[in-house]
Amino acid sequence: MIKLAKYLKPFIFMLLATAVFLYLQAMADLALPDYMSNIVNKGLQQSGIVDAVPEALRKSLMDKLLLLMEEKEREAVIRSYTLIDESSPDYNAFLDQYPGLKNEAIYVLNKVDNEQRDQLNSIMGRAILAVSGIEKMKEMETDTNLPAGNIKIPADMDPFDWIQNLQEEQRALLKKAMDKQFAAMDEKAVTQSAVVLIKEEYIALGMDIDRIQRNYILKTGFVMLLISLAGGACAVLVGFLSARTSAGLGRNLRKSVFAKVESFSNTEFDKFSTASLITRTTNDINQVQMVVIMLMRMAFMAPIMGIGGIIRALEKSLSMSWIIALGVILLLCLIFTIFSIATPKFKIIQKLVDRINLVSRENLSGMMVIRAFGTERFEEERFDRANRDLTNTNLFINRVMTCMFPMMNLIMNGITLLIIWVGAHQIANSSMQVGDMMAFMQYAMQIIFSFLNVSMMFIMIPRASVSAGRVAEVLETEPVIVDPKEPKKFDEALKGVVEFKNVSFRYPGAEEDVLKNISFKALPGKTTAIIGSTGSGKTTLVNLIPRFYDVTEGQVLVSGVDVREVSQKELREKIGYVPQKAVLFSGTIESNLKYANDRASKEDLEEASEIAQAMEFISEKPDGFQSEIAQGGANVSGGQKQRLSIARALVKKPEIYIFDDSFSALDYRTDAALRRQLKEKTATSTVLIVAQRIATILNADQIIVLDEGKIVGIGTHRELMENCRTYQEIALSQLSKEELA
Repeated sequence: MIKLAKYLKPFIFMLLATAVFLYLQAMADLALPDYMSNIVNKGLQQSGIVDAVPEALRKSLMDKLLLLMEEKEREAVIRSYTLIDESSPDYNAFLDQYPGLKNEAIYVLNKVDNEQRDQLNSIMGRAILAVSGIEKMKEMETDTNLPAGNIKIPADMDPFDWIQNLQEEQRALLKKAMDKQFAAMDEKAVTQSAVVLIKEEYIALGMDIDRIQRNYILKTGFVMLLISLAGGACAVLVGFLSARTSAGLGRNLRKSVFAKVESFSNTEFDKFSTASLITRTTNDINQVQMVVIMLMRMAFMAPIMGIGGIIRALEKSLSMSWIIALGVILLLCLIFTIFSIATPKFKIIQKLVDRINLVSRENLSGMMVIRAFGTERFEEERFDRANRDLTNTNLFINRVMTCMFPMMNLIMNGITLLIIWVGAHQIANSSMQVGDMMAFMQYAMQIIFSFLNVSMMFIMIPRASVSAGRVAEVLETEPVIVDPKEPKKFDEALKGVVEFKNVSFRYPGAEEDVLKNISFKALPGKTTAIIGSTGSGKTTLVNLIPRFYDVTEGQVLVSGVDVREVSQKELREKIGYVPQKAVLFSGTIESNLKYANDRASKEDLEEASEIAQAMEFISEKPDGFQSEIAQGGANVSGGQKQRLSIARALVKKPEIYIFDDSFSALDYRTDAALRRQLKEKTATSTVLIVAQRIATILNADQIIVLDEGKIVGIGTHRELMENCRTYQEIALSQLSKEELA
C-alpha cells in the first residue's frame, strides 16, 4: 500500500477535509451520550434542576445555610445572591415569578460565571444536605446528636438557634465533622441529593416545577437533535469525499497501469500474462479502492472515537474502567485468532482470480477450436476446478468471518450486563448516577467498536496490500526498450533503407540465440522476402525492425541509424506493420483503417482498400465503410481481416512495409492481384514480406532463406533454386518444377 501512496497526492485536500469532518463527526457522536445522561440525571431525576445552586430560596432557609458555612464560603454566597423584599424596586416582577415572596423575603441568584457556579455548587450542596439532616433529627423530637464531639442539643431547643450561639471555632469544627459525613458521596451524588431539597424549596416558593423540567428536556433534546444533524452532515460529507478520493485513485491507477502496459515491449509481456494484467487493472485496483474508502471512513475515525470514548468514560466512572479494558482484550483476542486463520487465504485469492480469468479468456478466444475437437466437457471441468478452488477459498474465509460477529455480539452483550451489574451497586451506594451508567455503557460500546474497526482494517489491509503489490509490480516494471536521452535524426540520403549488421538475438532467459549473425540490406523500391521452416526465426527477425525486441548483438539500421538511437515514435512512424495475426478493433471499417492515419481522406481509404482487395466485400455491405466491426473482428472472415489489416498499413503511406505472413488467408487469385497492385503502390518504399508460400515471393527482388536462425541463402528465386538446398526443398514441397520454372 505504501508504494501506491504517492498516487494520493492529488487528493491531499480531500484527505485533510475528510479528517476534519471525521473529527467533527466523532465529537458529535461522543457528545450525545453526555446529553442523554443529562436528560436522565437532570431532566428526569432532578426535574430540570441542573445543580445544587438554587435560583431562589427563602430568607429563613438561607439563614440556616449560612450558619453551616465557613467565613469565606458565607462571603461567596452573599456576594452571589440579592435579597428581595417589599422594599425592592422590582418586587412585583419577582412576585410573579416567585409567588412565595409575598409571605417571606427571598434571595435571588445573581448572574454568575461557570467558575463561580461550580464553587457555589460545592458549598450550597453540602450546606443544604446538612440543614436537611438537622431538620429531620429535629422532627423526631429527641435530643439532636451533632457529629462534633458527640454534642447533644436538647429536644426543646431549636438546633439552629443553638448553632448560632456557638463560637466561630466551634462552628468550624462542626462544619468539618459534617463534611466528613459527605466525603463518601460522589460530588454528583451530593448534587442530586441536594436537588431533591431544592425542588421542595421551589415548590414552597410557588414555582412551576413541571415547566422547569419540560423546558430543560426540550432544550437538551433540541441540542441533541442539532448535534445529530451536524454529525449526520459530516458523515455524508465524509462518504462523499472518501468515494471521490477512492474513485479518483482508482481512475489514476488504471490510467497509469494502462499507460505503463502500453510502453511494455514483448519482453515485459512475456513476464506478465494477459489475464494477470486484466486482473491487476480491474479486481486488484478495486481492492485498493475499497480499502482506501474503509481507511478514510474507519481507520481515521476509530482512534478519535476510541481515545475520546476512553476519556469520556473515565470522566463518568474511573472505578469501572477495568470493564472496558476487559472488553477490548477479549475483542482483540477474537480478532487476532480470526486474523491468523484468514489472512493466509487472502493472499491466495488473487492468484485464484488470475487463474479463473486465464481459463475464461482461453475458453472464449478458443471456442471454435474447442468445439471442433469436441472438448467442451474437458474445458468445463477445467473451469470448474478453477472456479471451485476460488469458491472454496472464499467460503472458508466467509465461514471464519461469520463466526466473528456472533462472538463479537456475545462480548458486547456480556460487557453491557457487567456494566449494569457493577453500575447498579454503585448507584445503590450513591457513588454513581443512573444517567452516568447509561452514558458509560454507550462509551464502552463506542470504544469496543473503535477497536473492532481498527482490527477489521488489519484484516482488510493484508488482502489489499497483496493487490497493491501486484499493481505496484506493474507500475515499477521498467521497460527494457526505452528511448535514448538524446535521439538521433534519420539520414535522409538513406531514406527507407533497412540493414541488419551481424545481428544475433536471444530471448530473455533462453540458453541459446534464436537468430545468429544475420546480415542483409533491404532497399527502397525493392521487395525483400523472408522464408524458412516453422520456428526458423522469421517473425522474430522482422520484430527487431520496429524494435519490439532489442538485438543481443549487432545492429539494425533504418535510414542509416541504429534503431536504438532514435525515438520509438519516429521509428514506427516510418513503418507500416501488418502482423502475423490480423487484429481489428471494435468500431467501424473506417475507424479501423484510420487507426493508421486519422487524417486520411475518403479517397485514401478507398485507394488502400482497392489495393488490398478489400473494396469488393466493403461495397457489398449496406453501410460500406461505416459497417460495424465486432471486438477482434469476430464478424468478418480471416481473409477479410487480413485484407483490412493490409489496407490499414497502406493508409499510413510509410517508407517501410512489413508483411508478417499477411497473405496466408488469401486465395491465390486475390493474393496475386493484391501483390500486383501492391508493387505499383509501394514502388518507392521498402517492402519486407514474411511468407510461407513460395507463390507469394516468386517475384521478390531479394529472398532471404532462414534455417534454425541462420541465413542459409540469399538472392532471387532463380538464384536460390540453383544454389540453396533449403529453398529448393521448401519450393518443391509446394509447387512442381514446371510451376517453379
